[in-house]
Amino acid sequence: MDDKKQKAVVIEISEDEMEYDHKLIIDIKQKEQTTQVSQQMKEDDEEISIDDIKKMIEISHEEGRSSSLSCIYRVPSTIRLLNHKAYTPKVVSIGPFHHGNVRLRDMERYKTIMFNTFARDKDLNSLIELARKYEPNVRASYFDSINYNKKDLVKLILVDSAFIIELFMMKYKGNINEDPKLSQLWLTEAIRKDLLLLENQLPFFFLKKLYNVAFPCNRRGDLPSFLELTYSYFAFFNKQRLEHNRNIKHFTDLLRLFYLSRTQPRRDAYQGDDSDQLKYSANELQEAGVKLRKSTSKCLLDLKFSKSVLEIPQINIDDGTETLFRNIIALEQCLYYDKSYFTDYIFVWDTLVNTNKDVEVLSHEDIIDNWLSDGNEAATLFNGLAKNVSQGKFNSTYADICGRLNKFCQDPCHKTMASLRRGYCNTRWQTMASIAAIILLILTITQTVCSIFQVV
Repeated sequence: MDDKKQKAVVIEISEDEMEYDHKLIIDIKQKEQTTQVSQQMKEDDEEISIDDIKKMIEISHEEGRSSSLSCIYRVPSTIRLLNHKAYTPKVVSIGPFHHGNVRLRDMERYKTIMFNTFARDKDLNSLIELARKYEPNVRASYFDSINYNKKDLVKLILVDSAFIIELFMMKYKGNINEDPKLSQLWLTEAIRKDLLLLENQLPFFFLKKLYNVAFPCNRRGDLPSFLELTYSYFAFFNKQRLEHNRNIKHFTDLLRLFYLSRTQPRRDAYQGDDSDQLKYSANELQEAGVKLRKSTSKCLLDLKFSKSVLEIPQINIDDGTETLFRNIIALEQCLYYDKSYFTDYIFVWDTLVNTNKDVEVLSHEDIIDNWLSDGNEAATLFNGLAKNVSQGKFNSTYADICGRLNKFCQDPCHKTMASLRRGYCNTRWQTMASIAAIILLILTITQTVCSIFQVV
């Protein structure tokens, strides 16, 4: 082999060896890195298993201990997605859930102005100290986590509470129209509706405490208690003229209270069996002989069925009805699952109204006062309220009423009599004509019988 070939072989061998050595070095480094990563993972696992788990236990312990204070919730996504606008404030945010929304920025500036008015001639330090003292309780009132530190949350609840108190006082004194901004009727109505949304709440106890510190009894003058101010501001919804209840948790809770009966029935009748769930719509009930009648009761939930008459309190349907009803239902789903009386009422209406024909029947009897565009829109409203809503039990009063209505409609005699009434006694003139025909028939039969006897 000549010198050039030997050199070429040597070079090839040396290059192969260098490539092998290079790969070996890479493998060694990869193994070292893998070893380091696994060691780091072990160290991380040790940290997680000790420090992080302890912190998690401490946090869960704190949350569990304060869970009894929880009364303000984010609306469950299963029902929120059906109509998210019904749960979202349109002009003003209250509390942390919707704070910072760009659409509500204008009112944020105005709330600051209202706070300056509220804090004037008052001991600002005492107001701040009160907010600092009860900040943990306020935070615990929200079931969902709040991404605000203590300083920011104290500032937020002070400004929002001051805005509400000033607003209520202006409404009570009757000088709300003197304010350049609040003199706009559309805005004051929108604010009142926003204050009733479940996600837009402050705990009532803090509002009351701040009011009492800012306006002690000896300096209150012609101002009533904050509870009385609240009832005055929301008086439109208090159709029953209920006395002041000191145990309300927030304004959505107060709205629910306005609709409830003074005495609550048991809720142990329905346990998954649908035998006591209403099976017939308003039109079907009427066709079966049930007389639908407007009740004189001021309580919306006060349904009664006696003999063949179903009495239902009048319900007003307008653009704001769905929002109010949906937020009460959401509150009951979260807080009053075993006492969801309003949800029971909505389930009954979900069956009563299926089509435009049912709305027409109930509107004709003045049970529905429909301010929407047409009956189809009202039917859609009732059919959508109970979607994705859970119900474990049914209250005993409604179970009894629905059970008796089902039996009444299933009786063929009632259906026959109802059919005869519709065919021959539907109007006054038709009734008179039917009576005349019956009398004529009786006279004809009598005359025929008399003729037979004369022949005999």
